[in-house]
Amino acid sequence: MVTLFKSSNHDAEQEALAIHSLLESEGIPSVVVGPSVIPSLEFRVEVPRVHLEEAEKIVADARAAGPRAAEEAEEASEEGGV
Repeated sequence: MVTLFKSSNHDAEQEALAIHSLLESEGIPSVVVGPSVIPSLEFRVEVPRVHLEEAEKIVADARAAGPRAAEEAEEASEEGGV
């Protein structure tokens, strides 16, 4: 496993979970590593090394698309019953 994302910002846990969900929805296994008891410490998202390049592209594309694209994807998945 290699680290795709790491942060100790105040919203690190939320961002790590969002990245994890995005990757899982694209079929890329990932793990969130972090101390939920002490939120000021670093959170990480790790993926298998063989998926790192693809995972980086997925996250970059999602960031470029912005929050509205994420909302639209969520609405579409809810309508589809997924």
